[in-house]
Amino acid sequence: MATEPIYEELVGVCVDANGGAVGMPQLCPEWMPNQIFWLVITLIVIYLVLTRVALPRIAGILADRAGTITNDLAAAEDLKAKAVEAEKAYDMALADARAEAQRIAADTRAEIQADLDEAIAKADADIADKAAESEKAIADIRAGALESVRDVAKDTAATIIATFGGKPDQSAIDAAVAERVKG
Repeated sequence: MATEPIYEELVGVCVDANGGAVGMPQLCPEWMPNQIFWLVITLIVIYLVLTRVALPRIAGILADRAGTITNDLAAAEDLKAKAVEAEKAYDMALADARAEAQRIAADTRAEIQADLDEAIAKADADIADKAAESEKAIADIRAGALESVRDVAKDTAATIIATFGGKPDQSAIDAAVAERVKG
């Protein structure tokens, strides 16, 4: 029964004669100084762990995140500025391409018009040459026709004179036909 004296020593407000707790041991006024001591020690340890280890790590992570966010925002602004510049360059290139296309179209129209004018001038010259040739041919045909009419008139007059029983005089027939042709 070596344990009996221990129980007897512990018997007090919080422990009964059998060594069992009376009520809640945490609320026993005899044990409060001990509990407060360990509470203070625990709070100090927690405070030291938080201030020396956990909070600096959390602050570092937050600083890294803030730096990353700031860098990402700056990079986004740079990319946005580059996109605006690229859009301006695209618009300029598009305007230049349109101007170049209009210039090429105008040059092509001018070349086609020059070729057309040249072809029209050549055609007009050819038509004028052909008209002159035709006029010459018509003049030749008229001259030939007039000569043919003279020859036919002379032959017809000689035949008519011979038919009526006369002897045709070629010089008189030529003179009569020449006088009639004059007008």
